[in-house]
Amino acid sequence: MRIALAIVYIWFGSLKIIGISPAGDLVEQTVFWFKPEIFIPVLGLCEVLIGLGLLIKRLVPLTIILLLLHMVATLFPLFILTNACFDTFPYQPTLVGQYIIKNVVLVAGALVIAGKHNRRYCTQKL
Repeated sequence: MRIALAIVYIWFGSLKIIGISPAGDLVEQTVFWFKPEIFIPVLGLCEVLIGLGLLIKRLVPLTIILLLLHMVATLFPLFILTNACFDTFPYQPTLVGQYIIKNVVLVAGALVIAGKHNRRYCTQKL
């Protein structure tokens, strides 16, 4: 799970860094108060760092916190760009809405990783 999430974060973040992310327009419309040519690559770099943090076991606790904060931010378009996310609010999401809602699975994966990491840490201390 940890490696799968790392791959997704590094891959999607890299696309933002090099300027070919299909989510670029969505980010630009959601965070309209920042210059997209700066914000999107910085966001991509943060995502790559989250991915790399998932690969380094001792960084997992901090990385999970950063990942969960990032996931909260990814929900913003559901409220800011409702028309882009839903054909009929709240039960008929568009493809963009589905792209965002699937992040619930990433959050679940992060919580599984956190639980496993915490259990391993607790048993080592006993």
